[in-house]
Amino acid sequence: MEAFTPVFIDLYDPLKAGSIDGTDEYPHDRAISRAMGSTYKPNRYVQGIPECTVFIGRLSPNSTEESIKKVMKQYGTIVRARVVKDIITGFSKCYAFVEFADEYQARNAVRSGNKTLIDDFEVLVDLEKERTLKGWIPRRLGGGLGGKRESGQLRFGGKDRPFRRPILRPDISTEKSDKMLMKRKM
Repeated sequence: MEAFTPVFIDLYDPLKAGSIDGTDEYPHDRAISRAMGSTYKPNRYVQGIPECTVFIGRLSPNSTEESIKKVMKQYGTIVRARVVKDIITGFSKCYAFVEFADEYQARNAVRSGNKTLIDDFEVLVDLEKERTLKGWIPRRLGGGLGGKRESGQLRFGGKDRPFRRPILRPDISTEKSDKMLMKRKM
């Protein structure tokens, strides 16, 4: 069996993301089933170096690139910041991406900037996943990380909701999950 890690490191698996300890063998909701059957290609128009880019979530709807830069500049030199907006309404989706000059500064922002206040909102700061985590499936396709219990689509394996160490039973195998994951990789 592979070593336990509380977060996804190099390969995203939607079935594991939907499980508190990463050991589920069957999808428990339709979104996970949809994610398992989905393929996702990262947006080729996104600019910047993926390893130097951080995701900032839980922003105020009123947060701007300037207010984000003002707080995040303490962790390093900012190359660019972009608040993601709805293409129809133009309103903020309450998350952003900030690219730093190098990977060390980005990791420093993730380590030290998490739970920082930006515009009176405590934000989540994590590394970008879209271009760096193989097999990534975004929330709109049933994947993603985090979420709320009330929504019924809680996802684990991220910084905010890491996996819990599984209680292993010898009579249960993860063979089915492994087969499904291998089929998805092809």
